[in-house]
Amino acid sequence: MLELRGLTRRFGAVTAVNDVKLFIPDGQMVGVIGRSGAGKSTLLRMINRLTEPSAGQVIYGGRDITALRGAELRRWRTDCAMIFQQFNLVQRLDVLTNVLVGRLNHRPGLMGTVTSLLKMFTARERAMALAALDRFDLAEVALQRADTLSGGQQQRVAICRALLQEPRLMLADEPIASLDPRNAKTVMDALRQVNREDGITVLTNLHHLTTARQYCDRIVAMQAGRVMFDGTPAELTAARVQEIYGVTEDEFEDQAQEAVSPAARPGLRTQPGLAVA
Repeated sequence: MLELRGLTRRFGAVTAVNDVKLFIPDGQMVGVIGRSGAGKSTLLRMINRLTEPSAGQVIYGGRDITALRGAELRRWRTDCAMIFQQFNLVQRLDVLTNVLVGRLNHRPGLMGTVTSLLKMFTARERAMALAALDRFDLAEVALQRADTLSGGQQQRVAICRALLQEPRLMLADEPIASLDPRNAKTVMDALRQVNREDGITVLTNLHHLTTARQYCDRIVAMQAGRVMFDGTPAELTAARVQEIYGVTEDEFEDQAQEAVSPAARPGLRTQPGLAVA
């Protein structure tokens, strides 16, 4: 079980995440929704310890994750895989090598880094990577450079890389923000497949209510750093959305779209159709 106890993050005078308390059983798929600036990404980054909490604790399996340092922290980041909005692939490398990078934390110290950079992977690791790619219909592009793939393909490659970590928990930080509806669906299908078939707990940040309702067992709605709702998709009614955000569902969706449009966020590699914070 993942437990967040009063998790808080301040940036100067701004409180990005404010006293969040959550209990997430193993195997759930949880969608975290909210406008841009609601604290969703900061929340996930604190769980992975990419951002340090100002207060509170992250507890997993009875262990205080916020107290981990050094090798123990690296092991946690192996157990808790992270998928980013902009894929974080090495564009000049082939797809197979990008996936194999997921084995990096299973190799000790500097030697592990060197052997990974030199592509000195074992036959077992290569078989694992090819099996992951085949599972998500990517085996045929294994030897292509990552920058030749579509956004949806690149994000599925990132999911394959995360799976090679053999994680217990997967955090997806705005995984479909820069994707069109068709590619967004393939990515969300892949995340749900990982959750259902592998039993991996998935926490994913989303802006679209329809996507969260379709794919997630549970929805957490954030506003101004606080959790304003925590329940099933059916319980997040139109009236509840109006109460939390002061707008209708349609207005909420429109605001989300505007927040990530190319005009609103210059330089973002966005394809029209879906929006995420």
